[in-house]
Amino acid sequence: MADAALRLTTLAEELLGAPLPVRIRAWDGSESGPPGVPTLVVRHRRALRRLLWRPGELGLARAWVAGEIDIDGDLYETLDLLAGLVWERGSDQKTAVHPVRDPRLRAAARGLLKLGGALPPPPPPAEEVRRRTGPLHTRRRDKEAISHHYDVGNDFYELVLGPSMVYSCAYWDDAGTLEDAQRDKLDLVCRKLGLRAGDRLLDVGCGWGSMAMHAAREYGARVTGVTLSREQAVYARKRIADEGLTDRIEIRVQDYRDVRDGPYDAVSSIGMAEHVGRVRYREYAGQLFSLLVPGGRLLNHQIARRPEKDESAYRIDEFIDRYVFPDGELAPLGRTVATLEDAGFEVRDVQAIREHYARTLRAWVANLERAWPQAARLTSVGRARVWRLYMAASAVSFERNRIGVNQILAVKTPDGGSSGVLLRTRDWR
Repeated sequence: MADAALRLTTLAEELLGAPLPVRIRAWDGSESGPPGVPTLVVRHRRALRRLLWRPGELGLARAWVAGEIDIDGDLYETLDLLAGLVWERGSDQKTAVHPVRDPRLRAAARGLLKLGGALPPPPPPAEEVRRRTGPLHTRRRDKEAISHHYDVGNDFYELVLGPSMVYSCAYWDDAGTLEDAQRDKLDLVCRKLGLRAGDRLLDVGCGWGSMAMHAAREYGARVTGVTLSREQAVYARKRIADEGLTDRIEIRVQDYRDVRDGPYDAVSSIGMAEHVGRVRYREYAGQLFSLLVPGGRLLNHQIARRPEKDESAYRIDEFIDRYVFPDGELAPLGRTVATLEDAGFEVRDVQAIREHYARTLRAWVANLERAWPQAARLTSVGRARVWRLYMAASAVSFERNRIGVNQILAVKTPDGGSSGVLLRTRDWR
């Protein structure tokens, strides 16, 4: 069968109802599609069975992780070309087989079935998280989700993140490096929080300790960092000891809901609230409010999605849910601000830094690609492929304004309205 690529192109265009914007190379060596564009390489017909049983993003993701499809050409360009056809179309989750009712689409599906083989669907790749049961965002389920994402191995994260070991959006200057940009982001947070020597800072979702170390070293703060990842905590404690900061920083393996030793002068929550979920966000905001002194500040650094016309139609992204952030949820900026206000906070400043995250993600992808053999050895080839696709697709999503990231500065304004905070201008940049 030396014409598999042509047949795939024809069938894909019938199913999508639009011209395929990339070229296809099939397992038989045949090629089809427009010239001068990236090539989608279908290495094995097993990929077609995955798509037949789980059409759309999840089927493609499974085939990618398993190495059954690949890209010959620029990955970002490919994702950008495919975004409107696949990632922004959605898929039906109620049935195992594509729910086609149009006779033309049924014929195309039968064609894919013949081309891919009428066998049962292949099992998901080993890197896929097992199907979870029970209510969302219980303490146990949140801990399992955090472990899936962060306990991949500190050596792997060192390759991807670089020496800064900061896993959130950097704050770029035109000529700076990734490490410069991450240092500038940490300093931006400290300035917004108005940290002074002796202030107590709670760093929620403290990661590998970078924010805690910067606040203690540069501003003299006394920091408590909490994380649900034991691997992160062990790594952070060693870094802190190596820098002689153990008298100023405590790292705990602890759920933010269990912190009881307030009050704190400031709270930083950087890239953590995406794990909280809509059912717990009001509780999260209330807990942080209760832990602050009157006049204390919260800096909430959080990814946001665009609002839906029908918010009940929002669904967690399948690929990210199964392979990256289990149970992670994004909220629109307006809902986050409203929830913080409902908890009692006065929101004083919102800064959107969406383009900065796209650049950060591209830097992480470049780090991963430079160290690809080592990254695959430290985890698995499939896991490394998950991260490459996840970070590159996320960069495209930020660039296309499908998602954004915002720093929200909120104050626990005392009764009577005098916050003690004079923010006439943004003295941060």
